[in-house]
Amino acid sequence: MNFFDAQDRARRTTRWLVVVYAIATLLIVAGVTTIVGGALYLFGTPGLPPDPAILVVTAVLAALLILGATFYKTAALSVGGSRVATDMGGTQVPPDVQDPLRRRVRNIIEEMSIASGVPAPDIYVLEAENGINAFAAGYTPGDAAIAVTRGALDVLDRDELQGVIAHEFSHILNGDMRINIRLMGVLFGIMVLSIIGRIVLRGGYHSGAMSSRRSRGAPAVMAVGVGLSILGWLGVFLARLIKAAVSRQRESLADASAVQFTRQSQGLANALKKIGGYTERSYLRAADPEEVSHMLFARGSRRLVSLFATHPPLVQRIQALDPSFREEDFVPVLPQPQGVRQSIFEGGDFSAAASHAGATLAGPGASGENTISDTIGNPDARQIGYARQLRQSIPGTLYDAAHSQESALLLTLALVLDTSGENLERQLRLITEQLGRDRTSLVKKYYVLLQETGPAYGLPLLEIAFPALKRRPAPQLQFLIGLVRRLVETNGEVDLYEFCFYRILTGGLRQSMGPVPSNRANRVSKDIARRAALQLLRIVADHGHDTQAARDEAYRAGIAQFGRWAAAGREDVPGDTETVAELDRCLDVLRRIDLSDRKNLIDALSTTIGHDRRMTLTEAELLRAICAALDCPLPPLITDNPLAPTDLRTSTLFPE
Repeated sequence: MNFFDAQDRARRTTRWLVVVYAIATLLIVAGVTTIVGGALYLFGTPGLPPDPAILVVTAVLAALLILGATFYKTAALSVGGSRVATDMGGTQVPPDVQDPLRRRVRNIIEEMSIASGVPAPDIYVLEAENGINAFAAGYTPGDAAIAVTRGALDVLDRDELQGVIAHEFSHILNGDMRINIRLMGVLFGIMVLSIIGRIVLRGGYHSGAMSSRRSRGAPAVMAVGVGLSILGWLGVFLARLIKAAVSRQRESLADASAVQFTRQSQGLANALKKIGGYTERSYLRAADPEEVSHMLFARGSRRLVSLFATHPPLVQRIQALDPSFREEDFVPVLPQPQGVRQSIFEGGDFSAAASHAGATLAGPGASGENTISDTIGNPDARQIGYARQLRQSIPGTLYDAAHSQESALLLTLALVLDTSGENLERQLRLITEQLGRDRTSLVKKYYVLLQETGPAYGLPLLEIAFPALKRRPAPQLQFLIGLVRRLVETNGEVDLYEFCFYRILTGGLRQSMGPVPSNRANRVSKDIARRAALQLLRIVADHGHDTQAARDEAYRAGIAQFGRWAAAGREDVPGDTETVAELDRCLDVLRRIDLSDRKNLIDALSTTIGHDRRMTLTEAELLRAICAALDCPLPPLITDNPLAPTDLRTSTLFPE
């Protein structure tokens, strides 16, 4: 599943949804106006047509009602996935959770986060739900949450649960979460008239029961109520059709992506088989499945018939993964009684501190047949295996700090300190001024541990720490963003790697503090975008090569990768304007270019970095950081012996 194709497909779906919504709104407004006009004609002054002003006001009010309901619902859901999970009865899994099943789901989600290059989402369990189900909610990856039912934890083994979680991560990576929120807002706006119709009908009924000669308007009110109820029912009918049409395709794509992530179909297939044979199936009780069914892993409702189904038939989904399966092959599965737990150690879900010795992977980071940009949003089995080993090998002190609301802030500061040590004392003095000596000593302790473990652990620790950071109040997050910026600027020079950490941190935290405007809200001219891209190429070339001749050659090789931009991009761009403000401006511009141009840019950066046919781990992590700043999550580029604590590891991503 290509990330850029999936994002483009999501945008086409959104545009289609807007068109359908506009048509549905116009039809409903026309219907409301017709109903009111008919009621006035039948029950108003005989022989006089309805007042046109009343009809205009009716149309305007109906349109405002539908639009207002849509925007209200969308805004309410855009505050973050945690709000959706909480409203559905979810309980957040704490960082220090001791229950082995909840610790297992936390481990799986963190591993998927490391493998896919996105911040770890908040984790919730729907404790009251015995069915096997899960969902991902949020407006952006930075404010996402994943919730699983207690039934899923009790019944599924590690591989099956990983297949379900991979399915949900595909929704995060493919842009489905934002579609789901917009879809819920659209559905609410379309269906709001059914509520108004019932209210009007009840009011008209009571008015009719008490009517006299002075209340001749009661029949008109009753007629309007009946008409709105019928129109509202038709709106519900259309809304369900829209929801089903949008969701079925997205769910099939998510199944395919989950298999691509894990490179084995049995985990997801077995989870679906257990749903088919499980007495509780995937049904939800506490939540309203009608409103959220398109977000769930499975349908979650007994009432939905095939026409309105938000998911493909269960047998069809299984057969796409296991063609030999037949419906009669379902095996009955009974709920696990409370207190009965399967062994969670079958999948190696022990603490990171206990496994700190020596997990290593070997081999090239890519086959050479695909470009690095082809791996964006597409972690595979090697990267998931790597992420699992990396998580297990994180020193216990750092792992615990990433999960602590207090210590995650200090760990974040340690992650952006100068790795060369030249500017370290200035940065530590600044932290002491702001936080005191005791906290500064902890920052220094984390910094020393990070230096010992190596750069492979930097981005994963930041991704794991996001849920703990997001629990802090917004003013504290703004303070952290400001302090990190000052640390990056301390000596007047900007290290590109530290700056990219700053961008990832600020981008993720700002997403968690509120909806972030779309990258496409303010498009930029091609000339401005090209200039920013060339400047970024020049900076990367200057950072990754020792001699000026090698820098210039790498820069020109990157330009040649741009295709249609190459002819206009031959002029030299100075690389010595590296201020936080300038780099911020550069990446802000490049976040607003088309997806196809972003893909070309990433290929050009890859060519520039790998011009010498070798990529150090620091260079690989720098590329990942730049991609994250461009909203293109790049999985880990697996290098030879990637978890060894040295900066001399190289990747064979660029074979001769």
